[in-house]
Amino acid sequence: MSDIEKIHGITPDLTKENVDRLLALFPDVATEITDPKTGRTERAVDFDALRERLGDVTEGNRERYQFTWPGKREAKCLAREPIAKTLRPVKERSKDWDTTQNLYIEGDNLDALKLLRENYAGKIKLIYIDPPYNTGHDFVYDDDFSQTQDEFNAESGEYNENGGRLVANTESNGRFHSDWCSMIYPRLLLARDLLTQDGAIFISIDDNENKNLRNICDSIFGVQNFCAQIVWQKRTSPDARINLGAAHDYIVVYAKNLLFFKGKMHKLTLSDDRKSQYKNPDNDPRGPWASVDITGQVGHATSSQFYKIKTPSGAILNPPQGRCWALSESTFQDLVKDKRIWFGSNGSSRPRQKKFLSETEGGNTWTWWTNSEVGHNQEAFKELKTLFPEGVPFDTPKPTRLMKRILDIASDRDSVILDFFSGSATMADAVIQKNNEDNGHRRFILIQVPEKATGRYSTLTEIGEERIRRAGKKIKSDIEAENAQLTLDGTPKKVPDIGFRVLRVDDSNYEDRRKLVDEYSQKDIDDDVDITKMDRSDLDLLFEALPKFQLPYSSKIDVLSGGEFDGHTVYSVNDGQLLACFEDSIPESLVRAMAAFRPRPSYVLVSENGFLNSAARTNFTEIFKQSADEKTGATQIRII
Repeated sequence: MSDIEKIHGITPDLTKENVDRLLALFPDVATEITDPKTGRTERAVDFDALRERLGDVTEGNRERYQFTWPGKREAKCLAREPIAKTLRPVKERSKDWDTTQNLYIEGDNLDALKLLRENYAGKIKLIYIDPPYNTGHDFVYDDDFSQTQDEFNAESGEYNENGGRLVANTESNGRFHSDWCSMIYPRLLLARDLLTQDGAIFISIDDNENKNLRNICDSIFGVQNFCAQIVWQKRTSPDARINLGAAHDYIVVYAKNLLFFKGKMHKLTLSDDRKSQYKNPDNDPRGPWASVDITGQVGHATSSQFYKIKTPSGAILNPPQGRCWALSESTFQDLVKDKRIWFGSNGSSRPRQKKFLSETEGGNTWTWWTNSEVGHNQEAFKELKTLFPEGVPFDTPKPTRLMKRILDIASDRDSVILDFFSGSATMADAVIQKNNEDNGHRRFILIQVPEKATGRYSTLTEIGEERIRRAGKKIKSDIEAENAQLTLDGTPKKVPDIGFRVLRVDDSNYEDRRKLVDEYSQKDIDDDVDITKMDRSDLDLLFEALPKFQLPYSSKIDVLSGGEFDGHTVYSVNDGQLLACFEDSIPESLVRAMAAFRPRPSYVLVSENGFLNSAARTNFTEIFKQSADEKTGATQIRII
């Protein structure tokens, strides 16, 4: 077993990760640089050498196709910057803390996405977001991309070198859009890392930033992974205040890998109206069917598609003028034998192929979503009114039918769904409803900045939490009423996961004592013995460590304190996959109890203060070494 490893309360440096990947491919382009801020020497990429390896590449001032805006460089850097933050558990605001697999995160979603990236990268099947549309009053994210007028003029090129005006500098034509692009760009960069290979992101947007969003997504996800731009009919009638008002919004869809995503997309369940179109006029034992035309285009037809057909009434039919039969003659005859060809009730009509309802997988999805199919703004308002009869606390909700349509085509029954602009938590409501309908086990992760709200709720996060509680309570009540009507031999329906763990983005649980060697004093060294902040609990420390072990924030957590542990508090994560103890000066008896725990833990986490001295630290590792065997393997020991 290796030495005890120290883990740090800071997210990974994405720039370093990218450098390491490049140098793994091209080790001969490696160089070293000294960071002027820290004085440390670090590996870096010699880009001149890299250009030589890659041949003719775009560089300098040569013309190229690109989409840019003032502040794009800073936005890229912001996505890569590591942060010393954590997700702190808030048990008192959670529901079903011990059993739920759902997460509700309060805080800036940029920080939350960086924290989630550590243990959820490649694990999110579906992302839906409804970001600010940048209409002039809905932009609450402050990432410090603002510029002075002089800085903006110099960078945007809207003034010539003599100060002459080149382009009208309206608010909507400059920084207004640039700030929005700089806000959304780093978040989408991180979101892409979270998606599974067959995952996709659905983004609601209107005309105001649609063009910029498409350009940004093309650069992040790749033009080849653009899937669709859905038009959602959000209104039922024109806005009387506007002469030419928009009746729709867009939902832009990009895949992590379009080929994989399309292979996993689900067909839609047929609507009642569509099912009603299936009839059974010939009493076919296979049930209701609908017929489809079997003529085709002649452009790529083969000789086998030109033949005469004799109907049951004796009539001889050729393909219609300028067309052929879509089926080869042998295939057609096989379908006739299987009674899958319909010649009309009189037996003399042009043949059509029967498609049985029982064999239909579902309907294909097209990009025009009417409000009769997926709901509209007024329906969303009424849904909230049902849950909040005392007054609707949110102005612009989305209907749950819209969210469920997205879940239908882009999620599996056990998928993880992320919404990092969660608003009134419609997606959580829809996930619970969908799980109730198909006995699924979908899990949601919602992120919402604690923006101020009006009325009885002080923040949007309070609204979101309460909406999930009330939606879950309603479903539970409906199921209990349904189960009460069951006969004695009936199987009661299970209540889906209607709980959620509340986590809050906060600064790291540890004081930042990172300094250069010559900046340390003896007092600093003494103080560094315990850098844990005074207001932090053991559970806070445990949650900051979970990403370092690739353990989800929904992991099962048990507190073991009696019996074999003799009153000491030990946390067991996922039935012993990780054991953690944050006590000072851990006695040898407790070390042996942890080493004897079965199933044998993969990891053990202790506080640095858990060791009285270096001898105790060595003894700790030796006890675990002695308890290891070939079958269970060694336990990794880490300190925080």
